[in-house]
Amino acid sequence: MNATNTTNNSAESSGAPRRAVRVIVVEDEKDSLSTLVGLLQSEGHEVRGVGSAKELWGTLPDFEPDICLVDIGLPDRSGYDIAQEMVRRFGDDRPKMIAVTAWTQSSDRILAKIAGFDRHVGKPYDPTALLALVSDITNGSGR
Repeated sequence: MNATNTTNNSAESSGAPRRAVRVIVVEDEKDSLSTLVGLLQSEGHEVRGVGSAKELWGTLPDFEPDICLVDIGLPDRSGYDIAQEMVRRFGDDRPKMIAVTAWTQSSDRILAKIAGFDRHVGKPYDPTALLALVSDITNGSGR
């Protein structure tokens, strides 16, 4: 289910000062995965899309992402578990973590922070705001 990593240069042509980054999207709903991967690729980012935690752990060693966008409600492990495992495995060298989820209550945001997510974005998300967040995080101002 890995998405292709083709990119285009829309960020360059728009004059946007964005740095292309490597992003893994973990989302079990195929349409949502495809949409988010396409959105990120349209900005010139190198993207891998996976549908489960198992696929994520298989993709990480070869891809070495800068950012992971992770749904909380996954079938095999929760996004909270994934964030905690990232912290355990990589410490401060882990990819930046963004929860992109329909779990949007205050308690969900608190649990995401405790688990190790850097940011929490509720679905449905504003595509422009999400791209700006990715840009802010990669430029060091989004933490």
